[in-house]
Amino acid sequence: MRIALISDVHGNLPALDAVLEALAPFDAVWQMGDVVGYGPHPVEVIQRLQGLEALGVRGNHDAAAVGAIGTEWFNDAARIAVEWSARQLTDGASRWLGNLPSSRVEGEFTIVHGSPRDPLWEYLYSTSVARANFDAFETPYCLVGHTHVPLAFRALEDRVETILPEDGTVLALDQRRLILNPGGAGQPRDGDPRASGALLDTSAGTITWRRVPYPIAATQEAMRRAGLPRRLVDRLDLGL
Repeated sequence: MRIALISDVHGNLPALDAVLEALAPFDAVWQMGDVVGYGPHPVEVIQRLQGLEALGVRGNHDAAAVGAIGTEWFNDAARIAVEWSARQLTDGASRWLGNLPSSRVEGEFTIVHGSPRDPLWEYLYSTSVARANFDAFETPYCLVGHTHVPLAFRALEDRVETILPEDGTVLALDQRRLILNPGGAGQPRDGDPRASGALLDTSAGTITWRRVPYPIAATQEAMRRAGLPRRLVDRLDLGL
């Protein structure tokens, strides 16, 4: 089975479409949260994922957009964007977003947004945080998002190995436990503005990361028309 893995689309439809095209053909889509927020296409992104019958979880921006959490912990630009996104949601889009769980298990994979021990908020950047989280899930593998950075952490006998995937990196799924992040589809933040995603091939036992260009200017123009903060518009050029 070939599964497209995406995270942190953040209402960026051109980026989502580019990633999906790069990962095709696939049999299913799994998403690691933050479907909305920042970007100008919250409803369109939800509709695309609905049409693909995507499975996944909610992120902190998703939870804020449907009123499940407050926005007091968001910076000003993020708060303005998520409140704007909330006003755009149709009833159907809001229900779909609100029904997403904070975590789920699909076969050998635990899926969360932030981390297994704090699904909404914890950033899983470092080996020390990864080490603490390997005890917080029971499956062999865990899929996360939230950092907007493609990463993998592999549990070895006495340490945790950090892997920094690039476009085309292939990682074998073996008996060693893994925490995997496909990177940010709609809001990359590793200095590379290309959209990020990964393909899980359960038959081959591999995960392959992909980076793909998308029409950034089209998303930026839609953001300007929506009146979203300039800081959010400009950062797409930088991947930061």
